[in-house]
Amino acid sequence: MFNVYQKYLAIKFVKKLISISIIFMSLIFILNTLEEISFLKYSDKNFLFPYFLSLLNTPITLFEIFPFVFLLSGQFLIYEFYKNSELDLLKQNSLSNLKIIKLLFFIALIIGIFNVTIFYNFSSLLKFHHSNIKNEISKDNKYLAMVLETGIWIKDEINNKKLIINSGGIKDDFLLNTTINEFDNEYNLIQTIQVKKINIKNNVWLLYDPLTNKDNTKIKTDDKIEYPTNFNKKRINSLFSNVSTLDIFKLIDMKKEFDKLGYSTDEIIIHLLTLFFTPLVYGFMTIISALLVINFNKNKSFLFNLVVGISISVIIYYINFLFSSLGSSSKIPVFVSVLFPLGIIGILSTIGLIQINDN
Repeated sequence: MFNVYQKYLAIKFVKKLISISIIFMSLIFILNTLEEISFLKYSDKNFLFPYFLSLLNTPITLFEIFPFVFLLSGQFLIYEFYKNSELDLLKQNSLSNLKIIKLLFFIALIIGIFNVTIFYNFSSLLKFHHSNIKNEISKDNKYLAMVLETGIWIKDEINNKKLIINSGGIKDDFLLNTTINEFDNEYNLIQTIQVKKINIKNNVWLLYDPLTNKDNTKIKTDDKIEYPTNFNKKRINSLFSNVSTLDIFKLIDMKKEFDKLGYSTDEIIIHLLTLFFTPLVYGFMTIISALLVINFNKNKSFLFNLVVGISISVIIYYINFLFSSLGSSSKIPVFVSVLFPLGIIGILSTIGLIQINDN
């Protein structure tokens, strides 16, 4: 059980987290609103609509910057204790620097578990609705791609034809076991093309030995033919890549479906692993924030410590981004792409704890 001073420390830390989160959420909301106003400037939507869209998008953005929030919260909390001479009082009640940091780490873990299981799932649901609303408004809504139990489905429009494409799976640069249904603007069927293998590396697809059914007549072509579309492998990948719109359960279901179709699940695995280790990231960032103030407070100004903390956050962010990109592109194993940046943060925290100053 927590004693009185441990409870006091925990409450102060949570209050600091809430206050800094509110500040960042307000900034995110303002910036998102400006972006939504720009997006809707030619729309006839109500003037309150951009604020509604921004409200849907703000929580997931806040979730993404929570490690930075934890770092700032820890720094401001310890600095406040120093400024008010409360740190000495805590030490007099058997709370050494190490015990204080351990307690903050434990609290960060608990909040991290809550954020991943509750806050993230709620935020991803809002983000999903945000994306759907913007897709309906966007002019590109006629170009769609989705993965269902029946395979990969693509809707396209080109050369005054509407295309409904269903593929059994994807491997490397190829769609496999694909049916292309061509319709006119009134959705009258023009022809159906069945093909076992399609190269989709470029917008002009290469159909290998297609079988065309038109006016009840089947025509077999024993060669490759070119087929223009608005899609290529890169664009199809990008349409499936917004994993932040899916909660944990939907991510797991999507991974199962992608596995069945032979579609790459690297990005989903990276996202799931990142969510799994998020509480540890919060904990390590809290340790680093406390160490920065405790170890350097007497020799350096708080502003210096704050700048160092922000610099560390930026470096960690770009390391995460780099390794995540390498993992998504299969240039390094997905586990390495997640665990290596986490290991760097853990090593920094461990070194700081070894050298902690308890004077």
